[in-house]
Amino acid sequence: MDREEALDSVCANVENENLVKHMLATEAVMRVLARKLGEDEEVWGITGLLHDIDVELTEGDMSAHSRLGADLAREMGASEEMAHAILCHNEAHGVPLETRLDKALFCADPLTGLITAAVLVLPDRKLASLKAKSVRKRFKEKSFAAGANREQIATCTGLGIELDEFIELGVEAMQGIAPALGL
Repeated sequence: MDREEALDSVCANVENENLVKHMLATEAVMRVLARKLGEDEEVWGITGLLHDIDVELTEGDMSAHSRLGADLAREMGASEEMAHAILCHNEAHGVPLETRLDKALFCADPLTGLITAAVLVLPDRKLASLKAKSVRKRFKEKSFAAGANREQIATCTGLGIELDEFIELGVEAMQGIAPALGL
């Protein structure tokens, strides 16, 4: 499986432009984490790119979401490790996080939403203007981007990365693909 094939599949299965942007953002964060942790950047990036491929197909049914996604990823040639990470990023299934890939996807997924929300309240709405310390401040505001699970984001420490550094890595990753995100 290569990135182009994965992206084609995302575009074939996901109509919501903001969901596609979320998946691209998660891919970018996963690639940065892979580089930092000495892991396979392509495997981690594609896992991030595919993680929500089934959201529209399952019509948001959290009891089905990520089960179908893991199956779709396998059909496209993803490894069992990639499929497992996609499956367990959805806590509804109760599948434990076992590998570093599992843990990375689990904490990266909601971070992209928090960062996006932090950008959208800036006067220019540009990632280039966003500072990691602003995201950290917003992290403490529970009512801000309430859907971005803070406990889930904070599991980054299980990868040996402190929260402040994790946020900084996430901001930098997303800034690197800002044109694709429209931010």
